[in-house]
Amino acid sequence: MSRGVRGSGSVPPPGPAAGAEPRGIVYARAFVRTLPVLFVAAGVVYDYLTPSEFTATPLFAAAPLVAAPLYSLRGTVLAGVLAVGAVLVTHSVLGIVLQVDAVTEVVTVTMAAVLAVLINTVVRRGDERLASVREIAEFAQRAVLPEPEARIAGLEVAARYEAAQEDAFIGGDLYAVQDSPHGVRLVVGDVRGKGMTAVATVATVVGAFREAAEQEATLAGVAERLERALTRAGTRRDSVDAAEGFTTAVLAEIPHGEDVVRVVNRGHPPPLLLHPDGTLLTLTAESFALPLGMSELGSLPAPTVREGLPRGTTLLLHTDGLSEARDARGEFFDPAAWLAGRVFPGPDALLTALFEAARLHTGGALTDDMALLAVRRP
Repeated sequence: MSRGVRGSGSVPPPGPAAGAEPRGIVYARAFVRTLPVLFVAAGVVYDYLTPSEFTATPLFAAAPLVAAPLYSLRGTVLAGVLAVGAVLVTHSVLGIVLQVDAVTEVVTVTMAAVLAVLINTVVRRGDERLASVREIAEFAQRAVLPEPEARIAGLEVAARYEAAQEDAFIGGDLYAVQDSPHGVRLVVGDVRGKGMTAVATVATVVGAFREAAEQEATLAGVAERLERALTRAGTRRDSVDAAEGFTTAVLAEIPHGEDVVRVVNRGHPPPLLLHPDGTLLTLTAESFALPLGMSELGSLPAPTVREGLPRGTTLLLHTDGLSEARDARGEFFDPAAWLAGRVFPGPDALLTALFEAARLHTGGALTDDMALLAVRRP
């Protein structure tokens, strides 16, 4: 059965792009990068205007040390040379080059410059290693969750994955789209747990889905294949998460040449149907089915929901990272209420606007991974 929601309105004007830095942060970063030059200039002025017993050594020494984590190796060396050169020129103008305190100041600033070069080298190597780790993680995501083609069997497709953990590329959410002899089949799921165990489970589910989507005649059969794959994977692992884990998932099927969609839900947030006029349907089943991996608690078959899919209608599948996103008052984001009455030029625009709305709702602080998959019959 389905539940309808109707609203009014249109797509709001796009806000700032997700991930774009506020202008204040850009200005602050630019100011920080000028600090080495400002320190040197301040040191020269201080040394020139104060008696000889006063020293600007801390300012000169700070210049290359500040440059070390911000500049390239060449920039750090230049900052050190600038600081040492400024000290020598200032002492020459003041006629104190050979005084003991002046020589000590030159040695101190020189040592600070050398230390800054060493710090820069260590920081750059760390950044290179981090970049390598990020590149590997990105390749892993593309291997496990490849971005689907923009058009599959005449359907417009868009997917988006947002990891809650900063600098993470993949977590426990999953999606996949597969064209098969039975139609275009889709899955969106959420694995219990985090870390590498969750990533391994994602790989198991996606791999089993691609095989089952080709071979099984029904969506219920695909779900059973996923169940068996998770059971086999759990017996091969010794961790508690693997033994007690489960995966919520929703599977959908759009047969070739038919304006319908079939859905099997295994304990997952229900899909949404957004019609061209803004009418929204929530595809809820008459009875609840257990998540994948919990067959030992019961074996009731998951009901199949069948709904019309007219031209221009968009099917949206999502994980609870969207529907359970909270604001500062603890209120959940309601994607159905937000989408009702809105129209979008395509699936990609829908996902972009929806993610931006969830991000604004939470103040930019996602607490859970989020996977979104949208398919439209053009």
